[in-house]
Amino acid sequence: MRGCAYGDDHDDVDVAADRVSDRSAGGGGLGEAGAPARVSPVVRGKRGPYPRRVTKRATYADIEALPEHLTGELIDGELIVSPRPAVVHSRAASRLHLSVGGPFDLGNGGPGGWVILHEQELHLGEDVLVPDLSGWRRERMPELPRVVGIRVPPDWLCEVLSPSTERIDRARKLSVYARERVGVVWLVNPLTQTLEVLKLGTEGWQLAAVHSAHEKVRVEPFEAIELDLALLWQT
Repeated sequence: MRGCAYGDDHDDVDVAADRVSDRSAGGGGLGEAGAPARVSPVVRGKRGPYPRRVTKRATYADIEALPEHLTGELIDGELIVSPRPAVVHSRAASRLHLSVGGPFDLGNGGPGGWVILHEQELHLGEDVLVPDLSGWRRERMPELPRVVGIRVPPDWLCEVLSPSTERIDRARKLSVYARERVGVVWLVNPLTQTLEVLKLGTEGWQLAAVHSAHEKVRVEPFEAIELDLALLWQT
């Protein structure tokens, strides 16, 4: 997930937060109905970021109300808003997409059999998430749905970590992915140059492997190719 900060106050860009407080209760998530939602608009106004609490749960309408340059997610009725990613984040995500998408989505130099999408909106129960990369085996999604948000949980996905969103990615988003039975999650950290591989087991997420720096590795579920991690960190 891209960089994130808490925002508040009424300024030129913090429009969604004010709209949330005026909307009727709706939406939902993992918490109890009617629980207070914390809006986390990732915008910085003229006076900087501020925490904001509202009494209404955020809904998809609040995502639709955001400016086009921001990305919204809903977790347990909370609106989390992110700006466009930093260059190192975008570089790692795009290089990884090319590395696995060619062999497994297009079938170039690999077995094919996958659909791999970049920053695809997922509607998982009442939560709305946008991981950096998502992948489905073709037998589970033989045709692309003609919708904005895909409701079929991915077989694999990847979150590219940033310092300000790592806690959300590791805790809250992983909890949703476990609930929806996503089989494998990769956590890529461009700053530490690491790739963590998490596999869902009977007792939750298990750390299957940690790879770093300039290793060349074969990683589940894409063991059919050798992945050169150095390509993800190149500047």
